[in-house]
Amino acid sequence: MYEIMSADEAIRLIRDGDCICVNSFVGIENPTELHEALYRRYQKMQSPTHLTIVSSAGFGVWDDEHNAEGYIREGAVDKLICGHFGAMMSTKKLVLEDRFEAYNLPLGCISHAIRAQAGGLPGALSKVGLDIFVDPRREGPGINRISIDDSLVKHVEVDGDEFLYYKLPKITIAMIKGTAADRKGNITFDDMFMSGDALSICQAVKANRGKVIVQVDRLVATPSRPRNAIIPGCLVDAIVVAEPQERNEAYTALTGSFEIPYKEWHTWNEKINDLSQKQRKNNIPANIIGKRAAQELRVDDIVNIGIGIPETVARFARKSGMLDMITLTVESGGIGGFPVSGEAFGAMIGAASVYDMANQFDLYDNGGLDVCFMGALEVDKYGNINAHRGTGAFAGIGGFANITAKTPTVVFCMTFNAKGLEVTQEKGVVTIHKEGEISKFVEKVSSVSFSAKRAIENGQKVLYVTERCVFRLTPKGLKLIEVYPGVDMKKDIIDRLPFEVEV
Repeated sequence: MYEIMSADEAIRLIRDGDCICVNSFVGIENPTELHEALYRRYQKMQSPTHLTIVSSAGFGVWDDEHNAEGYIREGAVDKLICGHFGAMMSTKKLVLEDRFEAYNLPLGCISHAIRAQAGGLPGALSKVGLDIFVDPRREGPGINRISIDDSLVKHVEVDGDEFLYYKLPKITIAMIKGTAADRKGNITFDDMFMSGDALSICQAVKANRGKVIVQVDRLVATPSRPRNAIIPGCLVDAIVVAEPQERNEAYTALTGSFEIPYKEWHTWNEKINDLSQKQRKNNIPANIIGKRAAQELRVDDIVNIGIGIPETVARFARKSGMLDMITLTVESGGIGGFPVSGEAFGAMIGAASVYDMANQFDLYDNGGLDVCFMGALEVDKYGNINAHRGTGAFAGIGGFANITAKTPTVVFCMTFNAKGLEVTQEKGVVTIHKEGEISKFVEKVSSVSFSAKRAIENGQKVLYVTERCVFRLTPKGLKLIEVYPGVDMKKDIIDRLPFEVEV
């Protein structure tokens, strides 16, 4: 039977050595009050300690002084297993200083491994991750020098076919944010941007005889409609009521509390960008890339668009009217609306459906997308991509590996080089005024996020769209298939590549 507790009381359920699973998505829907209470207890008692924390999409609030950052920084955590570290501002830096063990697994594979535990299974099989960095035959999932746990990912054969086997430590504590709890302890997510892995986490924790702690905005007297109760009260141990911060109307819109028709998507997106003070400068190279990449869209396509340069694809799809004829998706579980970026990434304007994250990755892993548009840090002569790890910096693979593993058409959107690139386009003619200092095309990528070999075996169409040309993946490597008007093929492309390409 659940109990209503303060955050400080609920955190006493956590013991030294526990494995905590946090239900959040990058920077949204974090149970912040629970994290803050855990930090207070650790500062006072130096306990709980030797913790392991698992999160499919990471847990941060883009602020290194709040949420879990404090107790991680001060030594309460021995091990982190996350799909993405982007919103964990101090933590992602400490990872590279070998302060604790840290592992990066594909977001969807963590989600599916949690669901496996919920079903009484030790782990989950997946094709995702073969021949990229997480494959133990390559680098393995460890981010730093002390992360040497080889039990998390194994290469296995089943019925003559190869897979990666993802196995998480036994989850013993759930930390979850919900909207409301009724008098039976049932938890709803009505005012949330997503429900993530919430139910699977609770089921896994109960299978492991652990404790489920849920932070909610309010208590309600009337029982929830059965289909709206994501977590049944019988799985909950502690409910913590924490009055939410007041939300601007633009963010309230992302909960689906009122309908936002297609013709208003752009207006609401502008409102959200204004709130986050997101700069909307005229990035000419990105515009050139987005316009060309958007030509790969077809009517009725199911699509995923990554953040950064790929976001310009949606802009040109809207201008052409194609945006209303495709279905956009986001990793957190949203389908049929318009994904927002920035600090609210994972939320969706006008979503038609928001379901469990594991179900979204079922769709991605089985090739249910028609096309995806992703960014890239490096590409090599074989067509391999590094999209998750830069020099001296690390964010993580997130859903990238799942999204690109089996999607029939994969379009990488990237500038030819970076840091100082200056380009203009007038009447369709591209002029390169200044080259960037950092080449995106390298002899060999420093870490593999996308395997060209696997893509060829899968029969995927793979394009690399830049501001001056387009390459296509072939069994021999990259093939130059388009050069834009105004671009000198030899001077601006061939002579700047560290390897030969087919033309």
